[in-house]
Amino acid sequence: MSYSLEFHKRMEALQVSKSTVPGGVLDMHLHMVDFIQNTEGLHTLLGAMDEANVTRAVIFGLPVTKKWAYYEPEKPHYYLDNNTPCYYFASTDEIVATHYLDLSKEERIRFAPTLCGFNPTDLCSIDYIKRMFEKYDFWAGIGEVLLRHDDLTNLTIGEVARVNHPGLYDVLTFCEEKNVPINIHQNCTSVWHNDEYEYLHELREILDKFPKVTVLWAHCGVSRRVTHKQYTDMLHPMLSTYKNLYVDLSWVVYDDVVLDAHKRPKPHWIELITKYPDRFMIGSDVVGHFDTYGKTIGRYNALFEALPEKVAAMVARENASRLWFSR
Repeated sequence: MSYSLEFHKRMEALQVSKSTVPGGVLDMHLHMVDFIQNTEGLHTLLGAMDEANVTRAVIFGLPVTKKWAYYEPEKPHYYLDNNTPCYYFASTDEIVATHYLDLSKEERIRFAPTLCGFNPTDLCSIDYIKRMFEKYDFWAGIGEVLLRHDDLTNLTIGEVARVNHPGLYDVLTFCEEKNVPINIHQNCTSVWHNDEYEYLHELREILDKFPKVTVLWAHCGVSRRVTHKQYTDMLHPMLSTYKNLYVDLSWVVYDDVVLDAHKRPKPHWIELITKYPDRFMIGSDVVGHFDTYGKTIGRYNALFEALPEKVAAMVARENASRLWFSR
């Protein structure tokens, strides 16, 4: 089976193969491994980045891994490849660390490694995070933490993860003390429940409790079959109220919500991004394999062309550089 299924096929069909934005792009959402923790490695990724006009990247593993059950004839690579469960996998961070340390000093400058291999419903997770930050001094932050996440929520063994779970309180306090960002995947609502924001109050609760923590909202709360009819009407007050909230436009939110039927950014999204130019950034959201990397990045060309030049530079690289590469 394809490791990224429908989205991978969609990327393969694109004609573009690199970013054309002057100065290049910073990819702020890149999984170094797939859902069975395999990777083509950072050296292969560097070649793909060079071809795609990507200067730097924020990298992380995957905090869960997919089980290959004995009754499944084909080995899975993606969480939707079959109905077998996923479970939390702390060693994903060691994989990232090993590959990062294998790079030269000049190559390491291009990456901001982040830590994600913990169970966000476990009150003891903060102990693991502290140990890992003591073991390696290069972590730039936390994420992507997988919380409410379409079908992955039901496939993950254990308690339902959510952004306002007490298991994350000490983690958020740690981020505040270390002055590092946290990247969270927290759906705004549940699958097909698109007339109201079922889970938005959970995010608001955390933003109210931790106003000094820089929170990256992965995919802007959108996921497969998870969206809303008037999405930007919600984002305006969220960005106005919470100065510590930043928006990650990677994965399906860009193709399914930001773009129109002609693959052009919708005017109200351009208006929103231009109003809050320092709060948006983009990413590839590839998972360990880089054969469609250039096309995944190149599809943002339409967005950069529609934005004012200064705003395009901020969204393409400057915002992410300030948050993840300033330590």
